[in-house]
Amino acid sequence: MEIKELTKGIIAGLLASLSMTIFIIIFFSDATIEDSLMLLYKQKKIGGLISLGALVNLPLFFLGIRRGKENFAKGILIISLIFVMTIALLKII
Repeated sequence: MEIKELTKGIIAGLLASLSMTIFIIIFFSDATIEDSLMLLYKQKKIGGLISLGALVNLPLFFLGIRRGKENFAKGILIISLIFVMTIALLKII
């Protein structure tokens, strides 16, 4: 049961962040998603987009803590740390 809640948290955090990132691209860009991502990567601004998309994990984390689902919140935290490491790698590259 512990691993199941952790996995649910990881999947929920990943899906929430990716959907928010895609929503931001669709809402603010006139180009296609692929073109927007390539343009942001070339301008070295894709890390900012990923971090904006990951902000949706914050309410999910606090909701998990508030409802007593600590393992779900740990999954959200794990995926958020993975996003942080990805952003750091993109800044280096």
